[in-house]
Amino acid sequence: MGSTSAHGERSTGAGLGRRDLIKRSAALGLITVPTMSFLSACASGGGEDNPTGGNSATKATKENPFGVAKGSKLDVVVFKGGYGDDYAKAWEASFDKKWGTSTAHLGTQEIAAKLQPRFNGGNPPDVIDDSGAQQIKLDVLNKGGQLADLTPVLDAPSLDDPSKKVRDMLIPGTVEQGMLDGKFVYVNYVYTVWGLWYSGKLFKEKGWTPPKTWAEFMDVCTKAKAAGLGGLAHQGKYPYYINVAIMDLIAKKGGLDAMKAIDNLEPKAFADNPVALEAVEAVYELVEKGLLMPGTNGLTHTESQTRWNQYKAAFITCGSWLENEQLKQTPADFDMRFLPMPVLPGSKLPFEAIRAGAGEPFIVPEKAGNKAGGMEFIRMMLSREWSTLFAQQANSLTIVKDGVDPSVQLRPGTKSAVDALKAAGDGNTFNYRYPDWYSQMDLDIQDASNALMAKRIQPKEWIKRAQAAVDKAAKDPNAKKNHRD
Repeated sequence: MGSTSAHGERSTGAGLGRRDLIKRSAALGLITVPTMSFLSACASGGGEDNPTGGNSATKATKENPFGVAKGSKLDVVVFKGGYGDDYAKAWEASFDKKWGTSTAHLGTQEIAAKLQPRFNGGNPPDVIDDSGAQQIKLDVLNKGGQLADLTPVLDAPSLDDPSKKVRDMLIPGTVEQGMLDGKFVYVNYVYTVWGLWYSGKLFKEKGWTPPKTWAEFMDVCTKAKAAGLGGLAHQGKYPYYINVAIMDLIAKKGGLDAMKAIDNLEPKAFADNPVALEAVEAVYELVEKGLLMPGTNGLTHTESQTRWNQYKAAFITCGSWLENEQLKQTPADFDMRFLPMPVLPGSKLPFEAIRAGAGEPFIVPEKAGNKAGGMEFIRMMLSREWSTLFAQQANSLTIVKDGVDPSVQLRPGTKSAVDALKAAGDGNTFNYRYPDWYSQMDLDIQDASNALMAKRIQPKEWIKRAQAAVDKAAKDPNAKKNHRD
């Protein structure tokens, strides 16, 4: 995560905080409940013409590659967090209209509580958004043979261009994120970008230009302070957010090699690394010069974000779920805008480069009663039409390339994120994997950042603590030995 909504207390509109979910990744590592054992259940029988389609299947054709049966029933369960579930209701209405089906819908935050008994009983839903703090562990489901292989969806004709496969219509790298044991078994659907956010209205009124370099960023923050505002707000109780700035600066200054060194737990990922020290010192300068929004270090995500919405700071760090999460707190004329992290002198990546990644896993259970319908539902999710519906209803992007119809009017924050992603292109997006692979290391680095922003430690001490977190992860016999080339 990263995801839907969640910081422990980060409000999602239904009580769940974003901190729990953002660690999915972005996005971000998947939040899970403790390991559960699943009782083996009797497999559903398939249709004669389509034995992999579940009970509700008919003969497959080019237009109906999974053999969805007209008049069959579909059972959809989605996590109702920061994205709500209106998008899913819009999808279901579209699906029923096309296939003559009857869809049962459940939006809930109690994914494990509602669905574990159904998996154990052999009657799981047909499509599940397996997300949130009560997510059922995907690896547990997979080991229990509970996840359908979705590779046939990737190889099916795209609804947007039948001459191409679905896989060809997706943002590069997103298929790999859905692999377990060599199989594609879940679709991380929401594509998140991270960086800075500002009010277009405030900048226009003040005559400020959105900065592209760190020096320009500091200049705007200084002008904001002179005008009685904070320069930067951050969600102080959750230092994940300020690490957006620190880690983005490292990646953009040092290039992809600097990012991979951290993910690969190298002994000099932070230590004796002038790039990392320069990035930390740059952020610490905000503290030293009093350019933070007053009180931001002691605020939750929603408290800081709401004060930012009240024009009490020029910038805030966050992912692209921000607009949807702050809908009720954002003035109608606020004009929310996304900004890639400004660059330090001599940066290897350009200003347009942004951190971006997929989250929000959707699955089709192997023993779904209407597996054919579930597979087709996923195929339709990966169309521009449904991607656009999601962008309209949830104010967020998806993994579908150019997945938003340009004629559709989006909220300003979402539109600016779409524009930034297009400007970055395939070659200038990056994403860290260490929060997925080494969650304790991630937390240790967050703790160091918390101390840094509170002036309890200096940048060189932050570097020592961050490297110690890397070294601890490298020596932990239980840590996954992952590697990025």
